Amino acid sequence: MEDVSLELGEGAEQAESGPRPAVTHHLSRAERRALGKSLREKCPRALHGSWKPPGNRPDPVHLVQESDKGRMPELIPLRHGRMVASPFTFYRGAALNMAEDLASTPSTGVRVQCAGDAHLVNFRCFATPERNVIFAINDLDETLPAPWEWDLKRLAASFVIACRDNGLSESTARDTVLTCVRSYREHMAEFSQMRSLDRWYFALEAEMLLSTIAEPRIRRRAIKGLATARETNLAEDVFPKLVEGTGHTALIKEQPPILFRLKGQRAGEIDPGIANAFARYCENLTPACRVMLDHYRLLDAAIKVVGVGSVGTRCWVALLMDGAGDPLILQLKQARASVLEAYAGKSVYPNHGQRVVNGHRLMQPSSDIFLGWTEGSAGSHYYVRQLRDVKIKFAVETFGKAEMTVFADWCGWSLALSHARSGDPSVISGYLGKSDAFDKALAAFSVAYADETEADHAVLKRAIDNGKVKAVFEEQG
Repeated sequence: MEDVSLELGEGAEQAESGPRPAVTHHLSRAERRALGKSLREKCPRALHGSWKPPGNRPDPVHLVQESDKGRMPELIPLRHGRMVASPFTFYRGAALNMAEDLASTPSTGVRVQCAGDAHLVNFRCFATPERNVIFAINDLDETLPAPWEWDLKRLAASFVIACRDNGLSESTARDTVLTCVRSYREHMAEFSQMRSLDRWYFALEAEMLLSTIAEPRIRRRAIKGLATARETNLAEDVFPKLVEGTGHTALIKEQPPILFRLKGQRAGEIDPGIANAFARYCENLTPACRVMLDHYRLLDAAIKVVGVGSVGTRCWVALLMDGAGDPLILQLKQARASVLEAYAGKSVYPNHGQRVVNGHRLMQPSSDIFLGWTEGSAGSHYYVRQLRDVKIKFAVETFGKAEMTVFADWCGWSLALSHARSGDPSVISGYLGKSDAFDKALAAFSVAYADETEADHAVLKRAIDNGKVKAVFEEQG
């Protein structure tokens, strides 16, 4: 179905710094809200509740293999092995599959800076430069200006699949989606009433989120986890797991197939391509950040396999050390074209690392001070950030009903803030309204799309079982 376009934030000249719906920003809040409400006539909210695969829908395995292109060939079987583990891991790795499907669903035509892969595992807590801990989406490899509904639908459906994966009931899965979408809708209404600068400065701080937890057991565990994360530092936590030796003799310790050097590369030997990419990265930093980074010297670098959807892309970890022997570990992660590009338009940035960095700065209230982009000698694009900095990744695979409900509320709230920063919250809120009509529609969509995901996962499993697709499985333990 084609977008009901209002030309809000569309066009390359507007996308240079994000969607920027300038046409509506100069209208009053009431006028923009009325504009959003009027979109219901062209795109009724109930339309979002249906999911029926189009007749020309590509084979799901074909799309997985399309996404394999350009990845490190030796890691592709590992990617397949991780994806086929469950419908939930398939969903996490199949961002391209869902982008293809979302392009055929109803849309208001209102664009924001989208994450492109807004499933629940990609939301977490992390430290700001001021050392506050906030909650936001933290994986933005696929970020691009696109219809706001796409992010919300990917998030909502992920809760149904995660609930099923955890053995929770269908009613719990549906209620979790309702909680998530209601949170998005109600907080979008709140953001629409805030002054623009107040909204830009707003962040979901950890203490604020803890206050929303009603169940004492969950609140106590969350408080303890936050305290532990704050007390943990790089030298005590990450360093011993990734590095052997101390001070200026420290080296990254290989842990194949998860952490390894390129063939022929010796420990402490920096690949020339990475050395050049790192130098270009430094050139793109602000002068102040360059001065700070000059305290460190690059000692070693290796490839690290991360996540599910990123497996096979080139992700380097770089070990740096300052004169006092204090470490810094940076991640240079390959940035490829967003899975949304074929459906929402190409990025205006010449470097996909720059696209990702811009997405972080638009969608996150605060970003890593080391965030930057670069280009490898072979033309590959990368973005750079700290490997870990008081990051709290939630073990969603252990969540019961109560934990899943709390997390759904947080994720809906966080996504609303990210979209309100780059889009027009008054227009979106006007469309969503005060009733639960849209919430119920997305609950119906999410259940139907979860069924589709399970069927697609089964197709991949058969292809692997039949030997048509190669997979490598890791030892559990």
